[in-house]
Amino acid sequence: MRKQRSPFAAALAITAPSHPEPLVPPIITDPFFYAVAIPAVIFLGLSKGGFAGIGIASTPLLALYLPPLEAAALILPLLISQDIISIAVYRRHWDASNLKILLPGAVIGMALAWLVASHISDNAVRITIGLIGVMFVANVWLKRANTLPTRMGTAAGVFWGALSGFTSFMTQAGGPPYQVYVLPQRLPKLVLVGTTTIFFAVVNALKIVPYFALGQFTASNLATSVLLLPVAIVSNFAGIWLVRHMPTGLFYRIAYVLLFVISLALLWQGVTELWRK
Repeated sequence: MRKQRSPFAAALAITAPSHPEPLVPPIITDPFFYAVAIPAVIFLGLSKGGFAGIGIASTPLLALYLPPLEAAALILPLLISQDIISIAVYRRHWDASNLKILLPGAVIGMALAWLVASHISDNAVRITIGLIGVMFVANVWLKRANTLPTRMGTAAGVFWGALSGFTSFMTQAGGPPYQVYVLPQRLPKLVLVGTTTIFFAVVNALKIVPYFALGQFTASNLATSVLLLPVAIVSNFAGIWLVRHMPTGLFYRIAYVLLFVISLALLWQGVTELWRK
């Protein structure tokens, strides 16, 4: 005679999974991903170390493998860890007056980006920022005779801060709009780096909740971010060392060249992607 199972045992048999879930989250294993991810993380580290702008290349590189917003979410934990290191290094070198103007604008820009993230084309953002960066640097180079520090008004600072917050949220490309406002001021090298570090540290921290709300964080992405963390830290310290040992004049020349090249790259990527469609 066949033995009857209790209702409790039957319920367990129905609800219990046939294959238990792994305790360790899966990571991305595709070699092509790491071929683009490792250079992207190195660019991030150099950027956080002081070469503001070069980190813009990180999201476009990762966007060769992931959707742009998901790529931005994958590197966000790395950005925050690098922010912590850079703040510890540059905490005594920053300009409060710039932050008081730029950060409120950045909050407005990120709030707008959160609302329209699923409705706006990433390529339109890239083209807009690329054009802004190219025209700004071209204007600076054409007026090379005027090397005196200049500062735009408060309204302009809020505008460029908002544009920086918007593009940073969408594609981690907040550097060019920020630099349009800050670079002409010719701040001391370490003050510029420290102000940039604090500005983007606040911006990155404010992205956490919206990215969660948009469902951009996954167990796989977070585990992969942890795997890339050593590369992020080493490259961050490399950037800090380079900035501290580089003459101020050379630092500013490199900053403008990087801004120009990266803006061209963003413009090219946006136009070619639209052309393919």
